[in-house]
Amino acid sequence: MYKRQLLTWILPIVIFVALGQYLSRRMMKNMGGPNAMAFGKSNAKVYVKSSEGIKFSDVAGEDEAKDNLKEIVEYLHDPKKYQEIGATMPKGILLVGPPGTGKTMLAKAVAGEANVPFFSISGSDFVEMFVGMGASKVRDLFKQAKEKAPCIVFIDEIDAIGKKRDGQLGGNDEREQTLNQLLTEMDGFEGNTGVIILAATNRPESLDPALTRPGRFDRRVPVELPDLQGREDILKVHAKKIKVAEDVDWGKVARMASGASGAELANIVNEAALRAVRDGRRFAAQADLEESIEVVIAGYQKKNAILTDQEKKVVAYHEIGHALVAAKQTNSAPVQKITIVPRTSGALGYTMQVEEGNHYLMSQEELENKIATLTGGRAAEELVFHSASTGASNDIEQATKLARAMITRYGMSPDFDMVALETVQNQYLGGDASLACSAETAAEIDRQVVELVKRQHEKANRILSENREKLDELARYLYEKETITGDEFMEILNQ
Repeated sequence: MYKRQLLTWILPIVIFVALGQYLSRRMMKNMGGPNAMAFGKSNAKVYVKSSEGIKFSDVAGEDEAKDNLKEIVEYLHDPKKYQEIGATMPKGILLVGPPGTGKTMLAKAVAGEANVPFFSISGSDFVEMFVGMGASKVRDLFKQAKEKAPCIVFIDEIDAIGKKRDGQLGGNDEREQTLNQLLTEMDGFEGNTGVIILAATNRPESLDPALTRPGRFDRRVPVELPDLQGREDILKVHAKKIKVAEDVDWGKVARMASGASGAELANIVNEAALRAVRDGRRFAAQADLEESIEVVIAGYQKKNAILTDQEKKVVAYHEIGHALVAAKQTNSAPVQKITIVPRTSGALGYTMQVEEGNHYLMSQEELENKIATLTGGRAAEELVFHSASTGASNDIEQATKLARAMITRYGMSPDFDMVALETVQNQYLGGDASLACSAETAAEIDRQVVELVKRQHEKANRILSENREKLDELARYLYEKETITGDEFMEILNQ
C-alpha cells in the first residue's frame, strides 16, 4: 500500500520539481547566464596585475603615443614625485585614431608597465534596455576601481555613450543618463586617488564637450596610422610569432604596405605564414609577404575567372596605360608590380605603385599627376580600341574625389582661393564630406571638377600617343606573362 502511494503521489512530484529546475536552468542560460538578473552590475573585464603581460615593447610604430603614456606609468609607480611639486595627473586620457591602430593594446601596455589592475569595458556595455541601468553600471565600475586603486579603467568606443546631447524631445534618455553619471563620477574623485581613466574612440568630433573639457579628459593622445619606419617595426614585431626567411627585406615590404594600420600589418604577416603552409614550406619568404599585401589590398586570385582573349588584351592595355603615364610624369611613385590576374575584390587587374619614403605633403602638380595616372587606363583603351569599357569605374571615382578635394578643401582653385567649401566628418572613418556653399557655387564646383579631370585625361592621352610603340610592346609582354615586376617594366621602357 505504501509502495503504491509512493508511486502515485511522491514520484510525480519529484519528477515535476526536477523538470522545473531543468527548464529554469535552460531559461537562465538563454537569458545570459546566472547573472542575467543582476541589473546594474558592471560587467567589466578585470586583468589583475596585467595577466596578459603586454608591455610597451610589444607595441611598435606609435612612439609619440607611448611617450605621452609613459608619464602615466611613472605617476602610478611614484605618485609622491608629482605630489611634492603640486602637480596632479590628468584624470582621463582620450586615445583617438583610425580603427586598427592599437588603441586598446596601448591601454593594456600602460597597465602592464605600471603593473596595476586593469578594468576593461566597452561603451556599448553600458547601454541597457531598462532606463537607469547604464548609470548604475557606471557607479559600480567606479566603486570597484576605487577599491583596487591604483588602477586603470579603460572604456573602449566611448562614443557609444559620450555623444553630444542635443536636448531634443524623444532623445535617448538612457544614454544621456549614463553620460551624466560618467561626468559625475569623473568629478567625484580627486586626481590623487590613483584611478586613471583611459578611453578610446575613432569619432572624437561626436563626443560631448562636457566630457572632453579639462578636468575630465584632460589629454588627447592621437594614435595615427604608422609611418614607414613604424610599419617596418610593426612587421618585425609580428614576424617574431612566425618562422621567416633571413633574407626578407622588411623595408621593401613596409613601403609596399603604405597606409596600412597595425591590425592590417598583423594580418599581412599571418597571410604570409598561411601561404607558406599551403605551398608546403616551413618558413615565410619575401614572395609570401608581397603576395599577402596584394591579398589584403585586392583579395585572393580568382583561379576560376577566365577572361576572353579580347578582355585580356583590354585589361593589359588598361594597366600598362596607368603604369606608362605614371612613369613618364615627374614626381610619380615608381611602379612595383603590374598584373592582369583577376582578384576576388572584383578587380580584373591592377598596377601597384610604391612611395620611396614618407610622404606627408602633396603639391598641386603631384595631385594633378595622380589624376592623370588614374585616367591613363581609360586613355589607353580609347587610343588602341577606340572605345571605353566598364573597367575604369574605380579610377573615375578616385579621380573625381581627388579633383573635388583640390577645389573644395585644398584651396587649389584661383576662383575660390582659400575658402573652405566642404566639411569633412568622421575623418578616421573614411571622411564623409558635405558641401557648405550655395547651389550656384556647387554648380561652379562641378564645372571646375569636370574641367580639371578632362585636362588631365587629355594629358594622359598625349603621353600615351607619344609613346605608342612602348605601350604596344609592354602590353604584349604583360598579355603573355600576366604578371610583371616594376624592374621588368622599366627595363623594356628604357630600351
